[in-house]
Amino acid sequence: MRLLLATTLLLIGALTAAAQAPTLYEISFENAVHHQAQVKVTFPNLPLEVLEVRMSRSSPGRYAIHEFAKNVFNVKAFDGKGKQLVVTRPDPYQWNVSGHDGTVVFTYTIFGDRGDGTYMQVDESHAHLNMPATFVFARGLDYRPARVHYQVPAGSNWKVATQLKPIDDFTFFAPNLQYLMDSPAEISNFKLHAFDVESSGKTYSIRVALHHDATPEAIAQYVDGVKKIVAQEKAVFGELPNYDYGTYTFLACYSPRSSGDGMEHRNSTFVTGPLNARPLTGALSTVSHEFFHCWNVERIRPAALEPFDFEEANMSGELWFAEGFTNYYTSLILCRSGLLSRKEYVEGLARTINYVSNSPARAYFNPIEMSYQAPFADAATSIDPNYRSNTFISYYVYGEVLGLALDLQLRNEKGDLSLDGFMKFVWGRHGKPELPYNVRDLRAALADYASPAFADSFFDKHIFQSQMPDYEKLLASVGVSYASVGNTSWLGASMELRDSLIVISNYTTIGSPAYKAGLEQGDQIMSVNGQKYNDPKALLAAVSQMVPNTKANVEFMRQGVRRTAALTTERDPSKRTLLFEDDGKTADNGVAKRRSAWLDQK
Repeated sequence: MRLLLATTLLLIGALTAAAQAPTLYEISFENAVHHQAQVKVTFPNLPLEVLEVRMSRSSPGRYAIHEFAKNVFNVKAFDGKGKQLVVTRPDPYQWNVSGHDGTVVFTYTIFGDRGDGTYMQVDESHAHLNMPATFVFARGLDYRPARVHYQVPAGSNWKVATQLKPIDDFTFFAPNLQYLMDSPAEISNFKLHAFDVESSGKTYSIRVALHHDATPEAIAQYVDGVKKIVAQEKAVFGELPNYDYGTYTFLACYSPRSSGDGMEHRNSTFVTGPLNARPLTGALSTVSHEFFHCWNVERIRPAALEPFDFEEANMSGELWFAEGFTNYYTSLILCRSGLLSRKEYVEGLARTINYVSNSPARAYFNPIEMSYQAPFADAATSIDPNYRSNTFISYYVYGEVLGLALDLQLRNEKGDLSLDGFMKFVWGRHGKPELPYNVRDLRAALADYASPAFADSFFDKHIFQSQMPDYEKLLASVGVSYASVGNTSWLGASMELRDSLIVISNYTTIGSPAYKAGLEQGDQIMSVNGQKYNDPKALLAAVSQMVPNTKANVEFMRQGVRRTAALTTERDPSKRTLLFEDDGKTADNGVAKRRSAWLDQK
């Protein structure tokens, strides 16, 4: 019913938008040195009732609450004749404007100094704008079109890069509020590079708007990497999406004061980071992840995210697929593109599998429930301690290791099937026609792609429950060893040096030797079996060298009281992943063929 209602409203909106007077946004940067922008929004043709103007509390691609209104000040409102109007505040996110004449001109100043995918940053080098963090909106006007004019500083050489439809070099059009809020902008003296890609009888321009003081050689390497990624991801789905205005834009901002991030949007992405000391090619992992999203999440879209709610947190149980399967392809595509060696890719698999396999959180939540926790985990902030190290597994990584398992299981049990084929199947069923999905739809799609029995087994074991796949068997089928790191011990506690004291820095892992011994976060470790240590790395190394099942006495201080704990070491549960040939094994022809089908360039 929710999807039907949303679809109906979208159709009504599309039919009526053209007949409605657009909301006019103007933004200027006279005080950029102090990270301020001045915004003027004109709402015309209003009913003669209170206008409710709001600042977003959430942002597309993020799932937590972000109180963007906190940076808004100097608010004023006028009617169409310039008369100043009374503005009241019913809550922290809203301004009510009454007594207008059918037009409201709403002005404000906004501060922003974080250059990433969620917030906004204004300084003398650029204006980096995520729209929910920048622009207010009015309730009830969701389907009105909008025009946005960027007034760049006088004498600057700033240009505008955005996915919005251009009217002129500095003015752009959005068909409705959802589209506007999903269309970030980079305004700076960026370098623009573009290349054409043919797809389904059309030619699309892939644009790279690069704000970075890099050499021509470094830029060429970066753009070449982008080209390879685009080609390999297109090969997964068989075609590019039908980009609305014939373009897709990478808004690539790598300035010294930018924060590392990536954020997907319908026909563009923000990729950011302080890469002043690193080569640009070090950012291609984020490019790989975000571009894959133009299929998976932007068009193959969870129904729970449609329409996106700018007033509340947005919760979806499908993020293990939307984000996690995308994460699986992030490094796989780099490998297929030749930007990551087979050895690097394969040896990196152990990190993610270990994280998920050894987490106690699987006892409490399955991948769907982990996805539900996104509003608490996705760049969410709080000052009270949390227990997520024991109760939460990132849906990015959980979905990544499940994507690996599904890919290899399809290749083994179904011969000519693969995750590539399944993603292309889901694209045809849900993405290309833009029909949002839920978990049951994914299960039905896998049943139709592989078989009902296959789909039931995978979902029942790994999605609705938290059972781990048999990675040793699956990886062996493509010539990858999966085995213990050795006869070493583990503690289950992270440590750091504070004021020359070794302190347990996080809550101990449930079920670990440290947890069973009663050790906990904040404990100061004085000695182990009478041996004192000055370096936490040396202490952890000493424990790792103990034979499993060794008894050890740990002296520690807790809240000023000296105590002793009896600890019994256990074998480190971590695994390592190696190519057969690096582990003294030989891959037969069948194994080598499957590995090539998995990792080779398409």
